[in-house]
Amino acid sequence: MSSTQEEKEERKEHRAAQRQKMKQAALDKTPKKLRNPSDFQVRFRTGFIYTALTIICVLAGTIPMLIMLMAMAAICAGEFYYMLRKDAKLPNEMLGIAGAMLYPLSFYIGGLAGAMCVSIALLLSLLVWYVFWLRARIPDVGVSFFGAAYTGLLIGSLVPIRMSLEAPWGGVLVLALFLSVWVNDSFAYLVGSKFGKHKLAPKVSPKKSWEGFIAGLVGSVVFWCLMTLIPGVSMSIIQAIIFGIICGLMSVLGDLAESRIKRNSGVKDSGTIMPGHGGLLDRCDSMFLAAVSAAILLFVGGCIPYDVL
Repeated sequence: MSSTQEEKEERKEHRAAQRQKMKQAALDKTPKKLRNPSDFQVRFRTGFIYTALTIICVLAGTIPMLIMLMAMAAICAGEFYYMLRKDAKLPNEMLGIAGAMLYPLSFYIGGLAGAMCVSIALLLSLLVWYVFWLRARIPDVGVSFFGAAYTGLLIGSLVPIRMSLEAPWGGVLVLALFLSVWVNDSFAYLVGSKFGKHKLAPKVSPKKSWEGFIAGLVGSVVFWCLMTLIPGVSMSIIQAIIFGIICGLMSVLGDLAESRIKRNSGVKDSGTIMPGHGGLLDRCDSMFLAAVSAAILLFVGGCIPYDVL
């Protein structure tokens, strides 16, 4: 082994020792009853922190929510590219993550036109990268662009929804959308784990069942019906039921799409940032398609006012 390799190994061992030391220091300060939590406890605590931060940022104002969405898009894009590298792809992570972060900001500054400008700029940047970096392939350009649009463009559509109504009702409407997706996921999990007998998509996500799927749609519809009570929202109960079903379907499709990506990449979780849940992408996958579907339905249906251009 060369001296350079030995130095790398020594640095690696030193970093591992430092991480272990930090973990032990944190463990020493932890009360004994919390030192060995069950998987459910870890999952609950992580989910509680994520939920609390989301609620606070959404209700605090447009800027805090915008910052949250930009951070969410960046982290999810990074996890997406990590999985694609496992699948022998070579995405441009720097441009992709930058594009994902800019999408929510572009909605805030320029609406739909702003998002279109980011898409064009991202595509041109990726083409320049493809021309001058000879290892890049067309599929690498495709997954780089798709990753940014998948994580940034879709979740960024929540920004115009929030801006469509005066405070605090814009935030309440976005929070209701989050709750509809969370309830969809929770009902599907609880009912599916207890009563699920018929598999929904066994080759993509073996744990999902038709019983849980139907329960999730019911939860989604309930929250969409509650949205009709928000001041400024002009939506009938019939519309709410239809929109709730559509967004519930999109939520499940988003979850299955991410499961398919993980299966193709050979990874169990998209990351480790959320103990008990995996990566942030694992937690937000249902929200992406539900968010953009909700924006289209609410604007096209005339339920909320907004100049998308």
